Amino acid sequence: MFDFIKSVWYEFLSNFVPEKLSYEITGECKKCGKCCNYMYSIDTYTEKEFRIMQFLFPAYKRFYIKGKDEDGNLIFACKMVTKDGLCSDYKHRLRMCKNYPAKRISYPGRLHDGCGYRVEEKHFEDYLKKD
Repeated sequence: MFDFIKSVWYEFLSNFVPEKLSYEITGECKKCGKCCNYMYSIDTYTEKEFRIMQFLFPAYKRFYIKGKDEDGNLIFACKMVTKDGLCSDYKHRLRMCKNYPAKRISYPGRLHDGCGYRVEEKHFEDYLKKD
């Protein structure tokens, strides 16, 4: 009897659980260099914070502030990108560059127009479907 009540209770509670979305990155790099010439930092909001980050992590001296977007967020670019969109220091690129883009992200992301990668929303039902 207790198991039945518990099941009914959990069934009731399931109606109040918001659907959890995940996002999957698919596709391949077109080597256009857009991601290296127009990027954001999640935790850098001011030029002063950017200078502190460069002081603490000298590898980040390869980046410079390119400007601000329409919302006032800083836009960064890498000094190592050639006109062809390739990295001139590919062997010694940073881990964030090697891992870009992450295969799964937990927030809705945007990629540059013409990018070979796509951000796909994954719903719970998508995992239940057979390929």
